[in-house]
Amino acid sequence: MNRNRNNNIKNALPYIILLVIICGTLFFFNLQKYEVHEFTTGELIKEIDKESIIEMTITPNSNDSVYYVEGKLEDYKETESFKAKVIPEEVGVILEYNESHDLKKYETKADPGQNTLLVIIINFLPLVLLVILSYVLFTKLASGNNKSMDFGRSRARLSEDGGTVRFTDVAGLKEEKEEVAELIDFLKNPKKFQKLGARIPKGVLLVGPPGTGKTLLAKAVAGEANVPFYYISGSDFVELFVGVGASRVRDMFKQAKQTAPCLIFIDEIDAVGRQRGTGLGGGHDEREQTLNQLLTEMDGFGANEGIIIIAATNRPDVLDPALLRPGRFDRQVTVNLPDSKEREEILAVHAKNKVFDKSVNLSNLSQRTPGFSGADLENLLNEAALLAVRRDRQNISMDEIDEATDRVMLGPAKTSRKITEKEKKLVSIHEAGHAVIGIKLTDAQEVHKITIIPRGMAGGYTMMLPKEEKIGIMTKDELTSQIVGLLGGRASEELYYGEITTGASDDFKRATRIARSMVTEYGMSDLGPMQLEEKSEGGVFLGRDYAKTKNFSDQVALEIDKEVRNIIDKCYSEAKKILKENEKLVKDISEALMENETLTKEQIECIVETGKICPVEPERNNEPTTLKLKEIAKAKGIKGYTKMTREELLEELKDEIDK
Repeated sequence: MNRNRNNNIKNALPYIILLVIICGTLFFFNLQKYEVHEFTTGELIKEIDKESIIEMTITPNSNDSVYYVEGKLEDYKETESFKAKVIPEEVGVILEYNESHDLKKYETKADPGQNTLLVIIINFLPLVLLVILSYVLFTKLASGNNKSMDFGRSRARLSEDGGTVRFTDVAGLKEEKEEVAELIDFLKNPKKFQKLGARIPKGVLLVGPPGTGKTLLAKAVAGEANVPFYYISGSDFVELFVGVGASRVRDMFKQAKQTAPCLIFIDEIDAVGRQRGTGLGGGHDEREQTLNQLLTEMDGFGANEGIIIIAATNRPDVLDPALLRPGRFDRQVTVNLPDSKEREEILAVHAKNKVFDKSVNLSNLSQRTPGFSGADLENLLNEAALLAVRRDRQNISMDEIDEATDRVMLGPAKTSRKITEKEKKLVSIHEAGHAVIGIKLTDAQEVHKITIIPRGMAGGYTMMLPKEEKIGIMTKDELTSQIVGLLGGRASEELYYGEITTGASDDFKRATRIARSMVTEYGMSDLGPMQLEEKSEGGVFLGRDYAKTKNFSDQVALEIDKEVRNIIDKCYSEAKKILKENEKLVKDISEALMENETLTKEQIECIVETGKICPVEPERNNEPTTLKLKEIAKAKGIKGYTKMTREELLEELKDEIDK
């Protein structure tokens, strides 16, 4: 607190000095408004004879051998006065006048020339004050507190102990931890590597989507190694003036050498490490000089032994090739989105300080959140906790988690919005079309939830999740099934509502994107196994609209359009065919949505089996519910389990339940 107070005083000091100067100047000019009449000795004696002097001061001065006389006359204003110089011989006349007349004010001052201390103060005090002021100013300029003098100093912040984050605090990322574990071993015991002539990577680049834990992993490396840890953002290097960024890079490595072995973490390195000489407007001199200095410091003539640099970015495609060559960032660690098991571990970490209801199962929640990053999962649980507090609950239940999932994906529900029965009917039929395609099509995704409550820009939505997680490879049938599912909403409108609406515009956008990629990138059309479009590496600075390279003629462009249209038309016909064959199911789901607005996976399965929503099943001596029994039967591969009654399922799974 005192430190902040002292800083505030130092910052205000120049303004205080300026204020004093201004006030002194104004006071000086105000003094000039006083009117002073200069009298000769004769004029002064005349005024004495007239007896018009009411105030007078006599000051002797040995240096000039004269007396200074100041005073006022009767007819003077407040701002008027007189002054005169009188020789010693004539002072007697003035003193006689004082004896014969009673002046209102009369004073005789001592000779200032006789006061040695006063002479010293007047002559030497300004000089002493000037020297002291100069010393204070130069000392402040030389210190690091002055922002104008440390312009080129590094903005990297130092953590001596590497921080408190450890690998146990980082859920998932098993392979990524193994990749960076070598850095910790090297920092702790470098001789083990040097003995065999091994060279540890000078730089490690963490690449991955936002929110996957790149910064957290770097903190864990520093914490495990327990070495000095410098952390800085790429934007901290770049300044308005050319050369400042390069100076900061030099200063950062200079500081790091003094505390080696150590770690330097540069977050968002793409802010300073972009390719040189690119873009519509040419290069960026400040950023390029900063990058040049960084390249030189990492692997130039000078040696930086014991300094390991970790950088993070989600845009590796824009980085300069010289930054990625061996000797610099010669190891890239891809931090991918977590799978189901890793998501469960991440949820467990973020659930430590939260109170959950017994019904909450983190394993099931991890299955329902494919594509969520670690940051998304943390935000999901936080939103659920906020909802529980808002509802005055003592713990967090699955209701809050379901609502939080929807809020994270699509935004808050618009419960206050007035929806007409016509709109409600239309949306229910549209979403029922999506759901039936997902239920009946073999390669389609699994339907987990349907709602007609508006969220964000959507009037309703159908949550469809993959039946099993994959590493990213998809077959042609799976892609085609996705398109059929997306077109199911429009097909249902046309068949069971009697007219088409604008509600399927986003479905068309996604379906067309998949179909075009099948033709131009994946080679899944009659045009053959050819890649006709690709993302351009050189177009990253021109904007996303220019980021594709087209390797075909106008004639081929026409054929591409025809192939895309054929795929869309076939998928649309397939969607209409499936919906016609399952007209009753479409209407049952639509009516259930009209009544309940939201359907869960359990309710949807009940409608498929019985045509209506099943009542809530009561607890039966801790026996598993019918839904749980079907999940077990599905995992065991039992045929026809969907048509079995509860008693049949219990009999079939008796041994499994006993376990």
